[in-house]
Amino acid sequence: MSVLDELVTLLSLEKIEENLFRGQSQDLGWGQVFGGQVLGQALSAAAQTVPANDDGTARPVHSLQAYFLRPGDAKHPIVYDVDRIRDGASFTTRRVVAIQFGRPIFQCAASFQSVEDGFEHADDMPSTTGPDGLLSERDEWLKHAARLPEPVRTMATAERPIELRAVDPVDPFHPEKKGVDHAVWMRASGRLPDDDALHRYLLAYCSDFGFVPTTLRPHGVTWVTPTIKIASIDHCMWFHRPFRMDDWLLHVMHSPSASGARGFVRGSIYARDGTLVASTAQEGLIRRRS
Repeated sequence: MSVLDELVTLLSLEKIEENLFRGQSQDLGWGQVFGGQVLGQALSAAAQTVPANDDGTARPVHSLQAYFLRPGDAKHPIVYDVDRIRDGASFTTRRVVAIQFGRPIFQCAASFQSVEDGFEHADDMPSTTGPDGLLSERDEWLKHAARLPEPVRTMATAERPIELRAVDPVDPFHPEKKGVDHAVWMRASGRLPDDDALHRYLLAYCSDFGFVPTTLRPHGVTWVTPTIKIASIDHCMWFHRPFRMDDWLLHVMHSPSASGARGFVRGSIYARDGTLVASTAQEGLIRRRS
């Protein structure tokens, strides 16, 4: 099984009871569960409880608002408890709590809507370097492999289910101070099924990559800096238009503020043809340790 197939399987979840689902984890080298994985799995759990419309059409997710409460242990399963808040004529609302060792580690609310026609406008994609010719995140880490301790070295240089290519990467060990804008191209490492819901789970998964580190760019430090502790606190996402995760998407991130040991980031996600497909926002902990 490829790493992409493994990720798709992880996002599908195991139904263990009505409104209860169980998910396994991929260990990305830190021992803790990657926040994007919990986002994707929680969205998957919620979506599996959303009934189709009377005409058989689906109600895709259009927004989610989430809080990361505790670190998750990647070696143990996570249970997702879905609360069916509301099933309306065109909107459905779900609340999901992710539980590990009897305690909530994550919670989110997600809203689903029947597909409708309406007014249309959107920001244009900013002019930037395309993905062709950029080094992948994996290739960037391979340049620094000798400096990484095991098992981080093995995980950082392993095959990835999602390919990431930063437009203006930062050297994690010798970071220069850069601007508060950060752009990353991303796509799945292989062909995906024609399942709109799956593509949305995967985009939720990917949306957590590089978010909090964007707040560190103007300060000349990275998550590798020994005195820095970072963690996601909350995460919001709005899905505007259909897209495919096996084609290039550009996540353009901007950090307008950092204060009180927290950094805030806004993001816009574009298809390669310039279509705005989603918007994101996140606040994260960025704390100096003694």
